[in-house]
Amino acid sequence: MMFNSTSYFILDGYLHVGTLRYLYFMLTAVTYISIVLSNVLLVVVICVNRSLHEPMYLFLCSLFVNELYGSTGLFPFLLLHILSDSHTVSVPFCFLQVFCLYTYAHVEFCNLAVMCYDRYLAICCPLQYNTRMSSNKALIFIAVVWLYSFVKFLITLCLNIRLTLCGNRLNSLYCHNYLVVKLACSDTTVNNIYGLFGVVLTVLIPLLLILFSYMKILKVCFSGSKHMRQKAVSTCSPQLVSLLNFSFGCSFEILQSRFDMSSVPTVLRIVLSLYFLVIQPLLNPLMFGMQMSKLRNAWRRVLCCKMLAGCRDAL
Repeated sequence: MMFNSTSYFILDGYLHVGTLRYLYFMLTAVTYISIVLSNVLLVVVICVNRSLHEPMYLFLCSLFVNELYGSTGLFPFLLLHILSDSHTVSVPFCFLQVFCLYTYAHVEFCNLAVMCYDRYLAICCPLQYNTRMSSNKALIFIAVVWLYSFVKFLITLCLNIRLTLCGNRLNSLYCHNYLVVKLACSDTTVNNIYGLFGVVLTVLIPLLLILFSYMKILKVCFSGSKHMRQKAVSTCSPQLVSLLNFSFGCSFEILQSRFDMSSVPTVLRIVLSLYFLVIQPLLNPLMFGMQMSKLRNAWRRVLCCKMLAGCRDAL
């Protein structure tokens, strides 16, 4: 068992910044609070407004919950280590963080893929949409995405726990699955095979669904009316921006963990390693909350009601 090999990991990604740590702590805390408030607001708005109990908004609700889940797997840990002089983490907690961050990434990508498919049905098959994508079916899709992501990475975790490690230093700000496996001095063939299989399931299949959906949508846009093109752009552009942003962040993190990136400045490596875990949870509520008129009007009404109620209580 891995637990007999080492009891803790040392994170070498943190820099000695002296008293600037308090500034970084405040910036990180403000970022986390912003993520929590914005995502919680939109989750509550979708849940309390029956007019938003439609497949598209249910998928968005799942996306915002996932942003909260992924952020909570990183930010409290990050805040603790920014103020700490020793950057060690116990093996069980490290694997808990690995599980949270990797399932977050998996749910995010699959959720965006399902949202693309939902837009394909709405734009390309509008007459059949209500039968092919009802609210109940959307909830089933969401449950399958979350359950599948948890079970899939639970298998990865079990394969990693059986490994024997020959070191305990991780060149990262947080626990990273591939960096842990690289420390193993026992056979990792099964891990590597399952990892490749997991990449196919996690990336290739959702990517095929995304490409299929957008190809069909583009075909309809080019052959349809101006109104159809405007509808497609208004509903698909936030999803496409979110997908491209998340893919960029994940791609750099994968490259950084597998290749020598010592030629890249340290600060830039740190920023880019946190990119998909910081920018995505901030971008999604801002973009979807502002771009989608129905959702935008709903959260504005909620905030106005709260402000009016606060004013009445003050008087």
